[in-house]
Amino acid sequence: MSGFVFGEKPIGIESGEGVHLYGEDGTEYLDFGASYACAPVGHCHPDVVSAVEEQASDLLFVQGSYPTETRAALYDRLAGLAPGDCSNVWLCNSGTEANEAALKFARHATGREKVVAAKRAFHGRTLGALAATWKPKYREGFAVPENVEFVDYGDSEALAEAVDEETAAVLLEPVQGEGGVNPAPEGYLAAAREACDDAGAALVFDEIQTGLGRTGSLWACENAGVEPDVLTVAKGLASGLPIGATLCAGWIAEDAGNHGSTFSGGPVPCAAALATLDVIEDEGLAGHASEVGAHFQSELADLPVRDVRGEGLLVGVEVKRGANRALPSLAMEHGILALPAGRTVVRFLPPLTVSEGDVETVASALEAVL
Repeated sequence: MSGFVFGEKPIGIESGEGVHLYGEDGTEYLDFGASYACAPVGHCHPDVVSAVEEQASDLLFVQGSYPTETRAALYDRLAGLAPGDCSNVWLCNSGTEANEAALKFARHATGREKVVAAKRAFHGRTLGALAATWKPKYREGFAVPENVEFVDYGDSEALAEAVDEETAAVLLEPVQGEGGVNPAPEGYLAAAREACDDAGAALVFDEIQTGLGRTGSLWACENAGVEPDVLTVAKGLASGLPIGATLCAGWIAEDAGNHGSTFSGGPVPCAAALATLDVIEDEGLAGHASEVGAHFQSELADLPVRDVRGEGLLVGVEVKRGANRALPSLAMEHGILALPAGRTVVRFLPPLTVSEGDVETVASALEAVL
């Protein structure tokens, strides 16, 4: 049986350019979620394509223990962009691997095992990351580790009570994505920082969906003015090529234990990541996401919906009749691809290059569907 992991949608994609994807029959779709935040600079940005082609013609792959100029450049670039002291870089292939590494590193550095995570969190599907993922249906039948304590997201008192001398790490999304697009309440991330400092635990921010300018700053934690001990990033880092990174503070890196990966820092994804970071910076996409995202939320606020929330171009709309009833109509009748975030929330994760006209088109289409 082929394709048994993913349920396929009735839309075959042939190509992409900028904010659009094109079906096998030539139908044009506005991508407000099909790429799962993996196309921050738009599909097939010429600078990224050129970097990939140039690197592929020189060296497709060599294992990470052999230094390459491209990998070294990405190490330096990420170290320079990292918040606070998180300038030690581990490269991998996906977000779940980045979170898996973060949990291993924190446990080894602290000598502890317990992890505190939030209800409605999503951190990945390998066993360690899956243990910190809230939704039971993802964990069912996989015998995941049980040393994770879940607390209500946004409840500072519950978080402080859960973090103790047995806690290795607190793992949080600055804005929950899969769990319903829930921004952290004011002061919550700072309270997590204080709780970790008091207990000697590591504060880990999962910025796999929120990072790279999506929320209006390069990292969402910058909006709250809070620096983690570990930050994870993936998805759009290489414009959809498989790469992830775990950025660690010095005290974590000094005693991170033994970890490895065959494909860590492959030259082609590294080249794509460097080009993607260049475009995000050169085109001011974080600031653009802030401005267009605010306009998008203002357009959506006039619709007959329960709530509109998010930061930048990570936007959730809680609808009255269920997300899965709205999404097929958006796609098939209006050519707009979006995502659910639970049963009642329509989630929008477009390329950061979308225009105000694009978000107005989406708001109008959602109004028609509702």
